[in-house]
Amino acid sequence: GDQYLRVFSTVSQHILPEKFAVATAAEVDKAVAKAVAAFPLYKDVSPSSRAAFLETIAEEIMSLGDELIQRAMQETGLPEARLLGERGRTTGQLKLFAEVLKEGSWVEAVIDTALPDRKPLPRADIRKMNVPIGPVVVFGASNFPFAFSTAGGDTASALAAGNPVIVKAHESHLGTNELMASAINVAAKKCNLPDGVFSFVIGEGPVTGMQLVKHPGVKAIGFTGSYAAGTAIFKAANNERQSPIPVYAEMSSINPVLLLTEKLSRDGDAVAAALAGSVTLGVGQFCTNPGLLFLIESDAAENFISKLSSLLAAVPAGTMLNEAVCRN
Repeated sequence: GDQYLRVFSTVSQHILPEKFAVATAAEVDKAVAKAVAAFPLYKDVSPSSRAAFLETIAEEIMSLGDELIQRAMQETGLPEARLLGERGRTTGQLKLFAEVLKEGSWVEAVIDTALPDRKPLPRADIRKMNVPIGPVVVFGASNFPFAFSTAGGDTASALAAGNPVIVKAHESHLGTNELMASAINVAAKKCNLPDGVFSFVIGEGPVTGMQLVKHPGVKAIGFTGSYAAGTAIFKAANNERQSPIPVYAEMSSINPVLLLTEKLSRDGDAVAAALAGSVTLGVGQFCTNPGLLFLIESDAAENFISKLSSLLAAVPAGTMLNEAVCRN
């Protein structure tokens, strides 16, 4: 197609120069078709070979070196130390799933042998185990550009289980996505895996995302993000397809906190300090930040409100992930 997206850097306050082509409807269909074609081959790849694939992805991510960290810093405004830690978490997740694959109990195999002579009725031989289900679409989070995005936990678990993955790239870190995707594709080639075992598409969520969610070739969704987007995906996956598919969604929460009078009378200042730190952690962009405080009217509550207000006012301004988060 001839449509492009570009990324606004919250650090430089400028749109970054790189252009990223938006996938046409035909290109989205092609990505799913390739994943569907890869599935019968990939699901039969041995667990040890899939484990080697995950370990190779981790190696390829590390070999991107500082370029990956610098690009993510530009696109997300997250500090270097945080991103270095998150990269370690991401490669750790991949290696963890590799270990689980090698160990094998994840298939949860159950064998009930036949009892032909059982009275009053014989019992058939019944065998059960977890099997791959088909192409999985992964929607990444803006606030974790590595660990919950292109090569994050949803992608790692789906690939470990023998499912091809199509990532819907997050619009706010397209350059980071491209680097991570290149690491996965290099690993797939090194491990001689079928074309289509991994791909990504770029586009506006409501259009490109929904085309993927409703595509009959897609068999499951992994989603991390806002409540509104997650709910829309869940509804579409259940109500707007001939055969509904599972949606594994981690959605935002307002995390209510109840503050009781006796506690505030005793430790009001300490609670205010702890809450101020929690509210502003990661510039308030973690899904665990408290968003709603309940207090019972009292002098202790008034003192607490005043203390919390002054602590929040003293926190220096921070760079946010993207314009939409800042606006909201």
